Amino acid sequence: MKTLSILGSTGSIGTQTIDIVRRHPEEFMVVGLTTNTNIELLKKQIELLKPEAVAVMDREKAELLQEKVDIMVYHGIDGVNKIATLQHADTVVNSLVGSIGVEPTYSAILAGKNIALANKETLVAAGEPIMAAVEKYQVKLMPIDSEHSAIFQCLNGENQKEVKKLVITCSGGPFRNFSKEEMEHITIKDALKHPTWNMGAKITVDSSTWMNKGFEVIEAHWLFGMKYDAVDVVVHPQSIVHSLVEFDDHSVIAQLGLPDMTIPIQYALTFPKRMPSMAKQLHLTDVGKLDFIKPDFERFPCLKYAYDAGMAGGIMPAVLNAANEVAVQAFIKEEIGYLDIPAIINAMMEKSVQKAHPTLSEILDIDSLAKEKTQQLIAKEYAK
Repeated sequence: MKTLSILGSTGSIGTQTIDIVRRHPEEFMVVGLTTNTNIELLKKQIELLKPEAVAVMDREKAELLQEKVDIMVYHGIDGVNKIATLQHADTVVNSLVGSIGVEPTYSAILAGKNIALANKETLVAAGEPIMAAVEKYQVKLMPIDSEHSAIFQCLNGENQKEVKKLVITCSGGPFRNFSKEEMEHITIKDALKHPTWNMGAKITVDSSTWMNKGFEVIEAHWLFGMKYDAVDVVVHPQSIVHSLVEFDDHSVIAQLGLPDMTIPIQYALTFPKRMPSMAKQLHLTDVGKLDFIKPDFERFPCLKYAYDAGMAGGIMPAVLNAANEVAVQAFIKEEIGYLDIPAIINAMMEKSVQKAHPTLSEILDIDSLAKEKTQQLIAKEYAK
């Protein structure tokens, strides 16, 4: 039986993880949970799963919850780190959103925990120190993203030295056929209508700008040790082929399935076993045609900026991530326009002074500083 701490248990990935745990009680036990502010749902999860302890980022909400439950309720980032390092947890599911997820991942690795990773920012902002820690402490890091799970499955049993290229698929989001002029009028309501996936607000906006795909390129570089010129993106609107791997002999292996996050979540938790899934079965004859289209870097420059940041290395991916996080939140709050997001990210990257091989502490400092400067830039030049 695997014992889990689930960071971000009230979000989309967290709640789906709990659904899987409930379907397979003989396989999993939950010992820790965390939320940002949703203590109502967390309280229900506590009653259902009987964890040892939980954490709430918001201190006041944590104190309110503590009055209603008979287990320890921690608060803040220190509290999340406590849940990530609980003695009886052998696997930490990190489904936190944003750079707040970096430190708990690192803490869990240092505590010898295996990681099931859905938090993109962990590898985007801090790929170098995180992967060094994974190697040093000999823990497993399993990807939960459907694209990286697909690549992992395609590589299973293969000689990675014979891999020529990774191909990450991209739905294209709701605006893949929009002109630049049409994009000027996109609202947050428009951006939250993803054509194939049901996700949280921040990642849905990232998907629409293709920054999410750029993050996945950086993650693939760290997860699979591939150079950036060997990681391609292809637009695939149907979201049936989740990613592909091309080998030296030009054979191409792909992983297919209906768009359902329970498949990669469950695989990350059960590997190397496969177990019955709640996902619907794929019938290719019902799908019709599958389209594959070259990405447009001009209309979706966030993807280009991610490649640029990844190839630059050092602190640049952390700057990219921090600027994007602040800009997306400003767009969600309707403080800036949709096309301001890539403009702000580009401006922050151009202003940043490079530093190679930063430590985790330096990355966290850069994250805070870049966010502060991005907020100042928005207030000065972009706020409506």
